[in-house]
Amino acid sequence: MKVILMRDLKGIGRAHDEIMLADGYALNYLIPKKFAIPATAVAKREAETRRRQAVDRSALDAALVAQNIASLAEARIIIRAKANEKGHLYDAVGESDIRNAVKEQTRVDLPDTAIKLEKPFKELGTFDVPVSAGEAFGRFSITIEAEE
Repeated sequence: MKVILMRDLKGIGRAHDEIMLADGYALNYLIPKKFAIPATAVAKREAETRRRQAVDRSALDAALVAQNIASLAEARIIIRAKANEKGHLYDAVGESDIRNAVKEQTRVDLPDTAIKLEKPFKELGTFDVPVSAGEAFGRFSITIEAEE
């Protein structure tokens, strides 16, 4: 049976693809769960329209992320954390802490997987943070200061 997938399904196909599946699998599992619809002429036209819209939306999102990453190059992000007198942090500063600080201080919203740290920061100081999303990549600096 030919169906059009409504979303990406691992091992089966991508959203808006027309694929051939066993009748029982399509009728008993995919269609009732709204993972797929029967491949009629109307459904094919709508799937093509949704595919084009998804491509346009992803191109727009990629451009926005690239612009956000470029704007971070000049930004100075300051994170305050508790530290001992030797400058070691009690709790490491990780990707989610950095993403929250960027959003709070610069109003730039990065994707969840954009920040690429080898390991969390555990000391006070200034560090470069690599960022990449899709084809856009860059770096920005953060300063970790001791909380008073």
